[in-house]
Amino acid sequence: MLTIAIAQRNFTIGDFDANTAAVLDQMRRASDGGAQMVVFSELTLSAYYPGDLFEDATFLRSMDAALQTVLQASKRWPALVTVLGTARPNPGPGKPLHNALLAIRNGQIVAEYYKQLLPTYGIFDEGRHFEAGPPVACTLEVAGHKVGFMICEDGWNDEGKAYAVNPFASLQAARPDLVVSINASPSDIGKRALRHAVFGAACRRLELPLLFVNQVGGHDQLVFDGASFAISPQAGVQFEAARFVEDFQLLRFEGGQFRQPDGQPFPVPDVDGIPAVEFARRQIVLGLRDYARRCKFTKVVVGCSGGIDSALTLALAVEALGAENVIGITMPSVFSSAGSVTDSVALCANLGITLLTHPIRDIVAHYESGYAAAFDGKLAGLPLENLQARVRGTILMEYSNAFGALLLTTGNKSEISVGYCTLYGDTNGGLGLIGDLYKTEVFALSRHVNASAGRELIPVAVLDKPPSAELAPGQRDTDSLPPYPVLDEILKWHIEGNRLPAPESAQALAFVGQLRESEEGRRLVTRILGMVARNEYKRRQAAPIIRVRSRAFGSGRQLPIAAHYPTGDTA
Repeated sequence: MLTIAIAQRNFTIGDFDANTAAVLDQMRRASDGGAQMVVFSELTLSAYYPGDLFEDATFLRSMDAALQTVLQASKRWPALVTVLGTARPNPGPGKPLHNALLAIRNGQIVAEYYKQLLPTYGIFDEGRHFEAGPPVACTLEVAGHKVGFMICEDGWNDEGKAYAVNPFASLQAARPDLVVSINASPSDIGKRALRHAVFGAACRRLELPLLFVNQVGGHDQLVFDGASFAISPQAGVQFEAARFVEDFQLLRFEGGQFRQPDGQPFPVPDVDGIPAVEFARRQIVLGLRDYARRCKFTKVVVGCSGGIDSALTLALAVEALGAENVIGITMPSVFSSAGSVTDSVALCANLGITLLTHPIRDIVAHYESGYAAAFDGKLAGLPLENLQARVRGTILMEYSNAFGALLLTTGNKSEISVGYCTLYGDTNGGLGLIGDLYKTEVFALSRHVNASAGRELIPVAVLDKPPSAELAPGQRDTDSLPPYPVLDEILKWHIEGNRLPAPESAQALAFVGQLRESEEGRRLVTRILGMVARNEYKRRQAAPIIRVRSRAFGSGRQLPIAAHYPTGDTA
C-alpha cells in the first residue's frame, strides 16, 4: 500500500520564501499523516509561469537557494519522497534550462525528469526558456510501488497526434504501477471535462493509473482551478480535489485503485461539474482576489454608470474583496438619465459599498468652449461622446492615483470585440473582470448572482433597461449594433469557433449559417467581422482581462494591427 499526499497550493510567482515555507509545511503535514510521498504542482518553487524572469540571474539564484532549503529540510522526514517542479540548468546545447520534476528523499534528489513536450501555443511559450528533455521514461520505487513521472503537456499527447514524441508510450514500456503528473493547467470553460476525457482515455488504453496534481490561483490573466484528480483504468475518476481553493488530501493507492486512508472510496466526483455561470463567477472572483493581493492593492474603484456591466463588476469585486474595499463613482452628464443615478444608488446600497458622485457636466462644457475657441468649430458627434468617456476615465484614474485603489474596467467581450469602447476612457484601468464574457453572459451571470444571494443585489431595473452608453440623447447600443443575442453568436463563431464546448460551437455555427442564407445576413456578418478587425488596436492597449475561455483577448488571441483581414466564409 502507498499513501500519497497531494498538495494543491496557490504559489506566488517569484515569492521563493513564501513558496518554500508552504512546501515545508505540506511536507510536514504529509509525514504526520503517514504518507510515503507528497506531490506538488509544476514549477512549484517559482510558480507558473515566470516568463523572462527565467533570464534574471538573481531570480535563478533565489530559485536554487529555495531548492537547497527543501533538500536540507527533507532530512527531517527521511522516509518521505517529495515530488515537486522547478527549473534546472541544461548542461547541453539549446536553451539554458529544463522544466524539471524532482523526487527528493532524505536530502537527496533520487529522480530527475525533464519535460519532453514544451507548449508554445495560445498562452504558452515554454520553448522560449526551456530545452525539451530526452524521450525516456523516469521511474522511482516508493513503498514497493514503481512510480512513473511526467509534467503537464507530456500527458496530452497519448496517441502522438500533436507531437512526434509520446511520453505516455515511454512510460507504458517502463510498466510503472502508477503515473504521477505534475501540472500547471490553466482553467477555462470546459477544461475540467477535457482533462478527465484525455487522461481517462490514456489511462484506459495503456492500463495505467494516474494522479494529476494541479496548481491553483490567479496569475495576471490566467486562473488555475486546482481540481487535481486520480484515475483508475477500470473505474475512471475516483478522486477530485476542490476547485479554486487550496487543498491537501491523503490518498491510499493499492491494487491499482485510489481510496481514502481508511480504505473507503472517495465521494464520486460530479460528472457535469459546476454550471458555466458559476464557473465564471468563481474564476473571476479568484482572479481578482489574487491579482489584488499579489499587486498589493487592498481596495478597488469602479465607475458606476447604472448599467449592467458596472453593476456586475461591482458585485464580483464585493465578493472577492469585501464591501468595505470597493468604491463606486457615479459621474452623471447632461445625457445621463435619472435612472442611471438612482439605479447606481440602489445597487451600491444593496451591495453595502460607498458611492461617490462626481458630475461631469461643467467639465465637458469647459472642454466644448475650449474646443470652439481653439479650432473654430463645435464639438459634436463622436468626438463629444468620446470626450465624456475620457473625462470619466480621467476622474477614475485621479481617484486611483490619490487613494491607491485599483481601477477595474467594465467592458464586456462583445463591446471590446467590435470596438464599442473608448481608448483612454472606459478602457482605463488595471484589470478587466468581465472582458471575457459576452454581453448575453453578463446578463446571465448577473441573474445568477442575484439567485445565489437569494435577494436583489443587482436591481431588476438594471437588468431590464436597454443597454446604452448614454453619451448622446436617447442613445441605445442597438443604434449601431445588432441585438446582443445576434451579435454574440456571430462573435462566438468568429473568435472562439471550435474552441467552444461542442453544444455552444454547434449553436453558433448553425446560427451564423442561417444568417448567411440571406443577403442582409451576409452583409451583417461581414460588417461585424470588419469591426472586429478594425479594433485590434484598442484591444492591444487594454487592461489585462481575467481569462474565462481558451481564446480570451490578450495572450490567447494574437493578431496584427496593421493587416488586411479576411471577412469571408471561414471562422
